[in-house]
Parts: sequence; structure tokens; C-alpha cells
Amino acid sequence: MSFTSGLALRRAIVARPWLHKMMAPIAEKYNDLAGYRKLGLVRDDLIAEENEIVQEALKRLPPKVAYDRVYRLRRAIQCSLAHTILPKEEHTKPEGDISYLMPYIEEIERERKEKEELDSLTRIR
Repeated sequence: MSFTSGLALRRAIVARPWLHKMMAPIAEKYNDLAGYRKLGLVRDDLIAEENEIVQEALKRLPPKVAYDRVYRLRRAIQCSLAHTILPKEEHTKPEGDISYLMPYIEEIERERKEKEELDSLTRIR
């Protein structure tokens, strides 16, 4: 699944309250089983950086948030290399697994869509 189709699916689920209510417990259980929280990561740390929209979003992050991201990623890599997980008290709590990158990604997508719409305007005489 491509990055943009994943976002479209997310928006479709969130737009339907009944579907969101049904999928939320499943998504939470999946997040627990995925194991990234045991490495101290948050969901947005898993977004691949190869996409140019994501790269632009990373450039827009405040310095403290960007530093925290790099720290979490390095610590997770270190745990992976050592074949360990963090102590229980250092696991990311579900309430701490907040989205810090998606707002920037969505903002960039809105900007690009608006630019595309403005670039495609034709002048009527």
C-alpha cells in the first residue's frame, strides 16, 4: 500500500464515526502487538523518509521535536542491534503515542493540492 493510499484509508475511516468506533480497539491492539512502543518509538517514527512530502515535513519540525525523534530512532536501533527491548518504564505509553509528524504531512498535502488547483486555473476572457 502506498503512503497516499494509506492516508486516504485513514481519512475514510475517521470520516465515518461508526467505522472509527469499530476499528479503534483493533488498531490499538495492533499497535501494542507491533512492538515499536517497547523500543520507545511512537507511531510517526515509523513513517518512511523516502517520500518527498515526509522529507519536507521533517524539515518543518521544531528543533526539539526533531531532536527527540532522532534520539528515539537511535535508541531503537541500539536495542535492535543488541537484541533487547527497553525496560517496562521506558516503553512508550499509549497516551504518549501522539502524532507529531502527520499534521505537517497533511498541511503539505493541502498546500500541494491548492497549488495544483491554482496552477490548473484557466483565464476566461
